[in-house]
Amino acid sequence: MLNMACKHQKEEKEIVSYTEVMISEFNDVERIEPLNWWVGFKNQDLQLLVKSPGISLAHPEINYSGVKIEAVHKGESRNYLFIDLQIDEQTKPGKFNIDFKFENGEEKHQTYELKSRVKPSEDYMGFNSSDAIYLITPDRFSNGDSSNDINKNLLEQTIDRSNDYARHGGDIKGITNHLDYIEDLGFTVIWPCPLPTNDMPESSYHGYAMTNFYEIDPRFGTFEDYLELSEEASEKGIKLIMDQVANHCGAEHWWMKDLPFSNWVNQQKTFENKEHLTNSNHRRTSNQDPYASVKDKQEMSDGWFVPSMPDLNQKNPFMAKYIIQNSIWWIETAGLGGIRQDTYPYSDKDFMSRWAGAIMSEYPNFSIVGEEWSVNPLIIGYWQEGANNRDGYDSNLKSPMDFAMQGQIVNGLNEEEGWDTGLIKIYEGLANDFYYASPKDILIFADNHDMSRISTQVHDNAEKVKMALGYMFLMPRIPQFYYGTEILMNDTEKPGDHGLIRTDFPGGWQGDTINAFTGEGLTTAQIDMQQFVKKMVNYRKHSKAIHEGKTIHFAPEKGVYVLFRVLEDEVVAIILNKSNETSLSTSRFYELGLRGKNIKNIISEEVSVWGDLVAINSNGVTLFSTKIKN
Repeated sequence: MLNMACKHQKEEKEIVSYTEVMISEFNDVERIEPLNWWVGFKNQDLQLLVKSPGISLAHPEINYSGVKIEAVHKGESRNYLFIDLQIDEQTKPGKFNIDFKFENGEEKHQTYELKSRVKPSEDYMGFNSSDAIYLITPDRFSNGDSSNDINKNLLEQTIDRSNDYARHGGDIKGITNHLDYIEDLGFTVIWPCPLPTNDMPESSYHGYAMTNFYEIDPRFGTFEDYLELSEEASEKGIKLIMDQVANHCGAEHWWMKDLPFSNWVNQQKTFENKEHLTNSNHRRTSNQDPYASVKDKQEMSDGWFVPSMPDLNQKNPFMAKYIIQNSIWWIETAGLGGIRQDTYPYSDKDFMSRWAGAIMSEYPNFSIVGEEWSVNPLIIGYWQEGANNRDGYDSNLKSPMDFAMQGQIVNGLNEEEGWDTGLIKIYEGLANDFYYASPKDILIFADNHDMSRISTQVHDNAEKVKMALGYMFLMPRIPQFYYGTEILMNDTEKPGDHGLIRTDFPGGWQGDTINAFTGEGLTTAQIDMQQFVKKMVNYRKHSKAIHEGKTIHFAPEKGVYVLFRVLEDEVVAIILNKSNETSLSTSRFYELGLRGKNIKNIISEEVSVWGDLVAINSNGVTLFSTKIKN
């Protein structure tokens, strides 16, 4: 082996592996993925993607105790090889060499590592209804390291904060530096939009057109920065969600220049012939529709999301394995507390069931949230694990996103009160929970990175923003909150404009005259909202009634809607009031047994007694907590 190293004129590094076997490390192939793996998984299979000039002509060999080559698959491109490995449960962690032998006598060698796992699968804890998630667009949150703003090896090389669609310089360090702020607000989970490399020529800031699934974008920081974020967040009791995309990649992804198979991406022949590509028809109901045509289903799943995002073909078994392993690799590498899967219904739905199933089988206490932008509860419910679907489909997905309830909250607050308008929309929207397999595991939100800020949605009425947020944090759901909503960030100037929705968080850049992290320069209304969020989220953090309690709500009357969460001796109430009334008769709520009990206003902290009348905020929200047993 040492002689072969001389033949290749490679530098050798003598090392001692974990098994104390002396080997020489080699790096002869262009790319091998996953970058490493671990011993001790329940599923002992591993498939390596190897890319290197002419590598399909080679015969791979491994001589390492407990590791066996089960099968070797050649790509249609001669530059790819896929190696199926079986890793015995007794296999020790360590490094070994894969020897690639060619018929002409040439040899290449690649060192691969099997690591020891940090903790068992059961200890990877996901998020649940006791958590509150803080969603961040990293490029727009805080610039913690200006030295990485521009990378000459990547296509987009400008920083322009005056351009809503250019890169602004926010990064991983910026998030890590402000974990104290997020913790102080009460949030227990952070969800940054995608951080892997997005080497696209424009609008690369958002991260959803990934060009390398195994690399952190250097403009966001290093791989070590990402691990540091995970570790420091964990020390504060904050979990880390990774935003992943199984449906598509960016057009500049490295494999688009040399695809391993003729069906690696959908419409591949059309792409290679530089002909007109078909975008998805976005008819997502074709996934459930018993009458849907084959054509509609195919155009939905095989169409490209946009022309710059090639649609990955999960029906290709090698692509399917690649995506599953990539997700597991990141969970294990970064100690993730969850995955958010983008554009969930656009991928092959049978694959998505296998993908989620593979993860949840390995990590039974983990969490996955899937994006399905539908306002139809039937569609949302279909994607949740445990749904009694007519077609027998089991998604293995714990948490779909509740776009339906989000829309009803906004409609209920904006509409004039009537028999079938106004707050009744929220009441009846929540009544649809009878259909869901597990309502408390669904993700609710007031806004996110793809829709107008909640302030804009409710016509910049701060009291309505509080009503929306208060209800979201009290209902039986997992709440997700978008950065900056706590200071009334909005896109009112150009409603729906993505660049404006993802505005820079004030104070995240050196020289900012307003600093929301410290409160410097904020308006009275912004400080008030920030304090409202802080008190609400921190109360929720320790409220078992909100996490696990029974939900009881009363149909709206005279512009007032009341909802209670009850568990043992804790009762929490939210009163949404769209009238000018400042008191509420309690006679309707006798079944709660609250009469004569002390109640505390969660926001003002004032203590009063639940009598015939209780004081409430006019045209706003009131939040009470009490103990039945005084």
